[in-house]
Amino acid sequence: MFIKYILKIAFFLHRSKRYKDTKKLFYNFLQNPDFIYKRYFDSFMIFLILISVVILVYEVKNPVPIWVDDFDVYAVTAIFSLEYILRFWVYNDLHTEIVKEYEEAKFLKKSFKPWLPFKRTIKGKLAYMLSPSAIVDLLAILPAYRPLRVLRIFVLFRVFKLLRYTKSIHQFVEVLATKRFELMTLLFLLVFIVSTAGIAIYVFEERTNPNINSLFDAMYWALITISSVGYGDISPITSAGRVVSMIIIISGIAMISFVTSIIVSAFSEKLSELKENRIVERINKNKDFIIICGYGQMTRMFLKNNSLLSYEYVIIEEDTKRVEIGIKEGYNIINEDASRHDVIAKFNIDYSNITLLALTGSDVNNIYITLNAKALSKNIKVIARASDEKMEKKFKLAGVDHVVLPSMVANRMLLFAITQPAMYRAIYSMLTGQNLSQLDEISTITHYKLVGKKIEEIDFKRHKLLFIGFQCGRKEEFVFNPPKKIDIRVGDILLVMGHKVSIEYFKQQYGEIFYG
Repeated sequence: MFIKYILKIAFFLHRSKRYKDTKKLFYNFLQNPDFIYKRYFDSFMIFLILISVVILVYEVKNPVPIWVDDFDVYAVTAIFSLEYILRFWVYNDLHTEIVKEYEEAKFLKKSFKPWLPFKRTIKGKLAYMLSPSAIVDLLAILPAYRPLRVLRIFVLFRVFKLLRYTKSIHQFVEVLATKRFELMTLLFLLVFIVSTAGIAIYVFEERTNPNINSLFDAMYWALITISSVGYGDISPITSAGRVVSMIIIISGIAMISFVTSIIVSAFSEKLSELKENRIVERINKNKDFIIICGYGQMTRMFLKNNSLLSYEYVIIEEDTKRVEIGIKEGYNIINEDASRHDVIAKFNIDYSNITLLALTGSDVNNIYITLNAKALSKNIKVIARASDEKMEKKFKLAGVDHVVLPSMVANRMLLFAITQPAMYRAIYSMLTGQNLSQLDEISTITHYKLVGKKIEEIDFKRHKLLFIGFQCGRKEEFVFNPPKKIDIRVGDILLVMGHKVSIEYFKQQYGEIFYG
């Protein structure tokens, strides 16, 4: 009966969308670095940590108001306690383990053992509780225990919580972790030298040096000498002791040089990766951004009109030499292979509107990039460059929203320049913005007052605009000079031409509004 009750609860939680969404929300705030609102939570926690430390320092010599002390002891500690409990909760799922064990037992026709999922879950929870970050979180709560005011010193452990919320410190620790073997080797060497020198100075100086009365004094002298601090409170007076001093001083200089070179090499190796991670993090903070795959002539031409581009962008290029050129030219560029699944997955796909431009020189690469992007999210808008019209169908099958054919456009423009120069100049001036008039599209999603009206009911002439045509939102087909009786519906896009001021006024008249 008890097992049946456990299974009922486990399956209820496993099927509950509200429970899953709630837990995912808390997980995103606590653990997901790509969650766009996490930075606000991190900033709030950093503020609380700094306030606690400021109160601790201030109250050493100054009395603090009761409400300040209560805020620190109760409010701040309550928030830290709640955070600790939530992290403990989202770390793993008991109900998931129970459902998995039950379905596996049912499939294999063996007896269901409920203690196994409990054991795995408890083991995971204990592993979390014994992790360094969780121990720091727990120690940061202890200052609230008023009967033992000595525990107030544990407020300092709240400073270590900054490691969790401050990305720069966290990255610094990660860089050092990559040289863990080298640093541990130097640490053991340091312990060996300090121990040997300390024992030697103790043997040589204990009876003649009044400042060395124990082995601890000798070890203390060896440590401050090898670190090049040298307070001067303990100095060797025998010849043998001075020889030990010279050896340990030389050893200290060598140790400091080794440690410095290891840290510098670690940062040199990781510097480009850290810069790229910073670019990705900055881009992920935006609701709308563009991913440009490939840094070639077409990308350069596109970015030259950056003044017309209101979106943030990032360029992904595999060729190291091109990346170096892009960095020198001041563009946001990272050295990665855009056709790899994990590269596009770095970006905040779930919470952003992404437009991906596949502009590499290879049709195959552009198709792979498209497939990877669409596999991650169907909502990613992909615009791809194709070498010729024969490839257009293949790109469409891969999921490309729009295919750009530079060679075909260039050929048509050349033909117009030769046979119809007036048309060429008109098209060129409109596309390059050299003409006072410009083309613009007006979406009925953001301009809701257009919905339900017929084409003939809209006075384009009064607004000094030329109506060229519209794209039907349902069929995604563009219709030039449509019949006047056609109704405008939600999702339709109107294409108009006119002065910028006329277009902006028209948009205001028909209610520009964004539906998030």
